[in-house]
Amino acid sequence: MSEQETDTHEDPVDTTVSNSPAQPESGPEPGPGVRLAITGASGRMGTELRSMANEHSEIAFVLAITQTPDAVVNPAADSPAAPDAITPVDDDISISETALKDALETHSIDVLVDFTTPDASMKYLDAVRTASVDTAAVIGTTGYDDAQRSVISSLADTTAILKASNFSRGIAALRRAVSEVVSTLPSYDVEVTETHHNGKRDAPSGTAVTLLDEIEAAQNKSESPPRVHGRVGDAPRHESEIGVHARRAGDIAGKHEVLMAGGDEVLELTHRAGSRGIFAAGALDAAVWIAERSPGRYDFDAVLDAGTDSDTHNGDS
Repeated sequence: MSEQETDTHEDPVDTTVSNSPAQPESGPEPGPGVRLAITGASGRMGTELRSMANEHSEIAFVLAITQTPDAVVNPAADSPAAPDAITPVDDDISISETALKDALETHSIDVLVDFTTPDASMKYLDAVRTASVDTAAVIGTTGYDDAQRSVISSLADTTAILKASNFSRGIAALRRAVSEVVSTLPSYDVEVTETHHNGKRDAPSGTAVTLLDEIEAAQNKSESPPRVHGRVGDAPRHESEIGVHARRAGDIAGKHEVLMAGGDEVLELTHRAGSRGIFAAGALDAAVWIAERSPGRYDFDAVLDAGTDSDTHNGDS
């Protein structure tokens, strides 16, 4: 799953801290630019998103939603990471669902950006569903189960949803390159390895799963090849299998490798993320792009291809 908050806040609260002037109950008048809410605002990705959002020329307001409000820069502070307002939520997010819905409405939020955990994400998306304002969602959380993915698909009937396992332009290019190479060399053995920081929980990563799906589609076989997750003992490689390996160490932002071998040659395609800033930048671009879009399911490729056919829908991402 995506970078997430690791601390919890035990006391349920339903107040919003803001550096904006007092507003009537109907909320502030929306100004120019996208009004953004960031969940998991004190987590790894949330921190990156806050810092970059406040310096983005097309984002006008930032609401931080977090279980640990003390870890977020006070709205009154003169800091790029300071949000315009904070909505604290309890560890049991269901207690704070009304507060979440009210915050989206009060601050006229255009887009909610979510990089948290699957269970928390479901609560945030339910607030999007029930709020009386048209709030779109950019989802970077991974690790959903089938039932949760079904809920997200249903939400797209009434809400603009952009979900991606990775918001890096380089990864988007890697996906396209992998598809081309695999279709050109269909008989070569394929191994996928991903490496992330030691706090990442889901394995393999959502991006690795997306790459595996691209590989299978490019191979175009009648049956999906088995995915072998690591090897130990007597484990000879079968002809059609795809090896999958996950490594966890240090504070590595992300590394994905696709190795292909056959015919006395080896081809390796690798993407290394220098920082989480590349994912935050892509997610913010996606937020600006999806604001005021019609309900439906969109993918990050649509953002990258915005200069050509920017209204492309996709059933999954």
